[in-house]
Amino acid sequence: MDGAPPVGAPVGGVSRRKEDRGKGAAARTRPSARPRHPRPRHAAHHPRRRDPMRTVLRRPDFRLLFGGLLASMAAESILLLALAIWVKDLTGSDGLAGATIFAVIAPMTLAPLVGWIVDRYPRRPFFVAANLATAVLLTPLLAVRDRTDVWIIYVVAALYGLSYITLSAVLSGLIRQLVPVELLAEANGVLQTVRQGLRLVGPLAGAGLYAAVGGWMLAVIGMVGFLSAAVVVGLIRTTETPRTGAGVRWPAEVSAGLRHLAGEPALRRALLGYGLGSLAMGFSESLIFAYVDQGLRRDAAFVGVLVTVQGVGGLVGGLLSPAVVRRAGEVGTLATGVAFFGPASLALVYPNLWLGFVAVLLAGVSLPLTMVGLHTLIQRRTPPGLLGRVAAASEAVVSGPQALSIGAGALLVGVLDYRVLFALIGVATLLAGGYLWRGRTLSPPPPATIPAPRRPADGPAPADPAGAGGQWRGAGGQRAGTGGWRGEAGGQEVVGTTPPSPGR
Repeated sequence: MDGAPPVGAPVGGVSRRKEDRGKGAAARTRPSARPRHPRPRHAAHHPRRRDPMRTVLRRPDFRLLFGGLLASMAAESILLLALAIWVKDLTGSDGLAGATIFAVIAPMTLAPLVGWIVDRYPRRPFFVAANLATAVLLTPLLAVRDRTDVWIIYVVAALYGLSYITLSAVLSGLIRQLVPVELLAEANGVLQTVRQGLRLVGPLAGAGLYAAVGGWMLAVIGMVGFLSAAVVVGLIRTTETPRTGAGVRWPAEVSAGLRHLAGEPALRRALLGYGLGSLAMGFSESLIFAYVDQGLRRDAAFVGVLVTVQGVGGLVGGLLSPAVVRRAGEVGTLATGVAFFGPASLALVYPNLWLGFVAVLLAGVSLPLTMVGLHTLIQRRTPPGLLGRVAAASEAVVSGPQALSIGAGALLVGVLDYRVLFALIGVATLLAGGYLWRGRTLSPPPPATIPAPRRPADGPAPADPAGAGGQWRGAGGQRAGTGGWRGEAGGQEVVGTTPPSPGR
């Protein structure tokens, strides 16, 4: 019959819809009789791998710190080389120009005392106050007029060196406070990339401003940069645990940083190897003026061009340094950076413009590798309450020999051929790099972990296991078998049933 439903079919549209819905529900709950192979997802559906350097820049508190440091590092890049050029222009002496760098490094002998002071106060307010003080100490440069005023430049350079070690010590602790331990290499890499990248424009801008306007403009730019850093970093809101040193005599507190460096195997080897490398590298601060003057037959301002090329290498080294830390560990990264300086120095033995560009490019790559490797190692292997003293002591251990070599280089450049000295530097840094490389197993590459969730900018710093600078990897540690946990406290692996409480 036309229009009649087929035999066995439900009568009425409503019944058909109900049965269809029932069949659909059964199909969703009943396993299929035929195995279904999952279709490959499109690449767009795969979870994207996080870029750790972008992850650290997404943190609001670190972005503020980054902005403040950008202003102060821009001032540094313009000011420091220009001070040496200023002295060279006023005196005509390569040795006196190199002595300006010596004046900056000489105050490093006070590092243990500076670190002790830094560790007694909250990081952020101390960092702000130190930037304000640095802006003030640059004002005497406005009084420099002729050769008889060179002593003012030396005094300002020495005071700036004291400020530099103070800012470096407090900055190391501030980064550790704001950034999770698994992102420390990326945070240090970002800052070193910017610092080295500013060499692309800073030295040329400083030399250009000095030639066009004079040294007073450099002092004004420096003051503006440090004042800006103080204002921006002052916007960071963070909670800090008050520090006390009750029951400990101050001589023991002052020397605690050096004792920690001597007692921790990875830090001990890193400081010995890098100290030897820095002893050799320091000679190049004065030799570069002789290389430009006697070798390339150009005026002292051309040093700014070489430093700009060095900035290109520094930009590359800064971008690569976090990946090198993850592949070779902190000591391995430090070894790579020191060893890179060897062929750079050997290439400067022959005075050729293009070979000189290649040499300073390699030297530029080496600098951020050494800095990121050393700073990350210190931050990961040091208790937070001791970090200022350890960071300052490490600066002294490294910069003390470097200051001696800079002073010796300023004297030897007038006695020995600069090419002989560059050859000796190349051999010494290759040997120091080899010594560090043999100890790379003391700080193996960190395991790949997902960065911890971002903390609010005004949240408290994470608890420190055992009060010894330990940090649990990931969120509360990683499972070690069934019901177990694996973490790190004080640089040593800890395995147990639960993560240790702050009091353990």
